[in-house]
Amino acid sequence: MDKLTIDQFIKNAVAEDLGDGDHTSLSTIPANAQGKAKLLIKEDGIVAGVELALQIFNHIDPRLIVEVFIKDGAPVKYGDIVLTVSGSTHSILLAERLVLNCMQRMSGIATKTNHVVALLGNYKTKLLDTRKTTPGLRYLEKWAVRIGGGVNHRIGLYDMILIKDNHVDYAGGIANAINSANQYLKDKKKTLDIEIEVRNLSELQEVLKNGNVNRIMLDNFTFADLKEAVKTINGKYITEASGGITEENVAEYAACGVDFISMGALTHSVKSLDMSLKAF
Repeated sequence: MDKLTIDQFIKNAVAEDLGDGDHTSLSTIPANAQGKAKLLIKEDGIVAGVELALQIFNHIDPRLIVEVFIKDGAPVKYGDIVLTVSGSTHSILLAERLVLNCMQRMSGIATKTNHVVALLGNYKTKLLDTRKTTPGLRYLEKWAVRIGGGVNHRIGLYDMILIKDNHVDYAGGIANAINSANQYLKDKKKTLDIEIEVRNLSELQEVLKNGNVNRIMLDNFTFADLKEAVKTINGKYITEASGGITEENVAEYAACGVDFISMGALTHSVKSLDMSLKAF
């Protein structure tokens, strides 16, 4: 966990919600009231965000006492209690929605990821996420992918060079794009992996002729062409399949022999896992 990133996220999220005060709690509950609450699972899945929840509770009120019964990455079922929290009622109520919003979203992503990883069975292929994330929540969403058994692709634009179709077109071709990227790294004295997207077998041949990349993304390939591409690359470069990959066909893509499969659906359209924080 990147504590600096998490602390800044929590600070911003609390400020967004709190404004000039929780006037509902202030107007209805004595300032010194004490209470307890339990985080209750209302849908089967994989839980994620427990460690984050601890940081949220501690940020809002270090005096809150949290007891965790189920840790991140564990399977949960309806009726399970993940944790209990006790202390200032005002503090619990302030933390409630932020904890739930984060854990529901993260658990939904972890559940989806875990399901797709299981569909890959015994294939060597690993499951990647993408940059198709919610602005401001990327760190949490990619954290949830890891909890669910997936692998993070690049975190942002800064930690890998990924030459996609638009870059190739704007650069004037595959060779120009690859050579310029390598020259840039040399000039800037930076060490970053270079990945390039290809749209067909012809473009793949151009990349193989040029070289100087670490990974090749095979985008929207048919199964027949994907198998041929993997055979042609023959382990010289890391391979990644992307585009049009769903739960229904992910195993068939893996059977083509690629090293990675990337799925934007892990984060851009996932259903949150239902849970609630109930007083007791």
